[in-house]
Parts: sequence; structure tokens; C-alpha cells
Amino acid sequence: MPQTSTLSILISTEQIRARTAEMARQIEADLAGEPVLLLGVLNGAVHFLSDLSREINSDSLLDFLQTSSYHGGKSSSGVVQIRKDLDINIEGKNVIIVEDIVDTGITLSHLRELLSTRKPKSLKVAALLSKKGSRKVHPEVEYIGFEIPNEFVVGYGLDYEDRFRNLPYIAILHEE
Repeated sequence: MPQTSTLSILISTEQIRARTAEMARQIEADLAGEPVLLLGVLNGAVHFLSDLSREINSDSLLDFLQTSSYHGGKSSSGVVQIRKDLDINIEGKNVIIVEDIVDTGITLSHLRELLSTRKPKSLKVAALLSKKGSRKVHPEVEYIGFEIPNEFVVGYGLDYEDRFRNLPYIAILHEE
């Protein structure tokens, strides 16, 4: 952890709440009343998944998987590890991978490829944040909350060395 760091709010709690509700309406319209399985990518997506699932007014199941590619730093190592796999069989289900942020795109590309082999009826992605400026690969992301600049952000599930996840907003972490 840096000796001194400051935070500047990038996206407020109110903005997150409003955009999450809008995304839920998009998902409902696309599903046309069919059930959905929301797959939260741990640990960062927990807050977003929780709020998004409460906004969706159709039958939904929740499951989680955990990946790791940062290994304690501020940039991806490029090596994706599955640390916790799904408990639910996704074959024949409408599946939405729920991500906190799409940064390099490497983890999401890996997940899309892996999960598509399990024969879901449909496979889409809902990401609260997207950093197009830092992409190394370009996986499809059907639902994007906010496009953000190529800055290191924390809050609303996003962390730096397991700190700041509990903030109710998204902030840029500045090191001094």
C-alpha cells in the first residue's frame, strides 16, 4: 500500500444506482421474461451483482466463480486462474457473466471461451465498468455501465490490496 494515497470520486453512488436500474431494464427486455442465471465474478462483482439482481424483475438464479489475474498488484499478470468454479450446471440456461470491470479483457475472454463450452442457451456479459483504453483483447460486452478512463479505480467492490471494496462509489486512487 502506498504511504499516502488520496481518492477522487469518479462515479457517485446515485449514478451507479441509476445505471444499474437501466441495465436491469435492458436485460429484462432482451430476455423477454425468460429466467436468467447471473454469474458473479468474485470478489469484485459482489456489490454490483447484488444490486443488479434486485433490480431484475424476472426469475433469476445466482452463482459465483472466482478468477485471479492480478496477484496483488495494480496490473494484470496476463495469467488467468480459476480459483472457484460454478456450482450450477449452465447447460441450456440464459447466462450473464457479471463483472465489476473489464480492463485488459483477458479474464473475460477466457471466461467466455470456457463457459461457452458448457452449452448455455445464451451467454452475455454485464460489466459495471469498462476501460477500452487498456484492452489487450476485445471480448464482447453486451451491457456496460460506464466507460472510464485508463485509471486505477477502487470502491463498490473494486479493491487495492483488499482495501476500499466497501466504498459506495467508484473513485480514482492517486498515489503520492
